[in-house]
Amino acid sequence: MLKILIPTDGSPHALLAVHHALRLVGAGLKARFVVANVQESATLYELVVAHDPDVLQKVSEGAGRDLVRPAMGLLAAAAQQVEADVSSGDPAQMLVEAVERHACDAVIMSTRGGGLRAAVLGSVSQEMVQISPVPVTLVKPPADADD
Repeated sequence: MLKILIPTDGSPHALLAVHHALRLVGAGLKARFVVANVQESATLYELVVAHDPDVLQKVSEGAGRDLVRPAMGLLAAAAQQVEADVSSGDPAQMLVEAVERHACDAVIMSTRGGGLRAAVLGSVSQEMVQISPVPVTLVKPPADADD
């Protein structure tokens, strides 16, 4: 059974990757899923202002768990095995580490997120194509999707 990493930033565009994965499952693919979110590392200002770095870590983890919830809910509702992976740091590098940590066989991800994150997720998807040790499937939004 394949294990597939699905990165998400919580946007509707990112959920397109989940819908694609579910179409593959509907066509007979047997898979388990890891939904991943990578939070930005704390800035120097945040580290100085927050007197307790553990608080920043908990806030970051909580935000990441909130952002993976919609994707995990869709997969769970379709009776798929799914787990979450939340980390912080360089997005593409952390996603590659998640692939390795969970022994994933493939990645399915959207070519862009929503709103201001659109350019960031787009560049992450291109970097993943270059550095991922496993195949990466990019899911483009429909041509008529709102930006």
